[in-house]
Amino acid sequence: MTARETASGGVVRRRGKILLVRVENLAGEKVWTFPKGHPEAGEGPRKTALREVEEETGYACRILAPLMTARYRFMRSQGQVSKTVRWFLMEPEKKVGKPDPGEILSVRWVAPEKAEGLLRYPSDLKLFAAYKRAGRRS
Repeated sequence: MTARETASGGVVRRRGKILLVRVENLAGEKVWTFPKGHPEAGEGPRKTALREVEEETGYACRILAPLMTARYRFMRSQGQVSKTVRWFLMEPEKKVGKPDPGEILSVRWVAPEKAEGLLRYPSDLKLFAAYKRAGRRS
């Protein structure tokens, strides 16, 4: 049986750089990715994305535009998971805290050309391509 999950997150940009988080994935690998997470009771995708980005990076942000919806599957110990993630383009309004130390190994502002080399997940590379297209429009 396939479990279904939803999540929301953000590509945060500031002065030509984007914000990445380093996490440990299910396989125990340390990877750079974009901040995202699961909704809490009663949250829609936008509210989830804003809360998760703040919890994972310490930045309170505002949403500029929707970027894309990613759909992918992966295996977890209990079986296959089908995940849908709503992504938003954001910019920081202010630094309000520190990243969640239980979940985030580090946070880094990086130039887009460097980010592309750090990202490993196919869905992150598709999101990065959507970000580059959106950057040409804004």
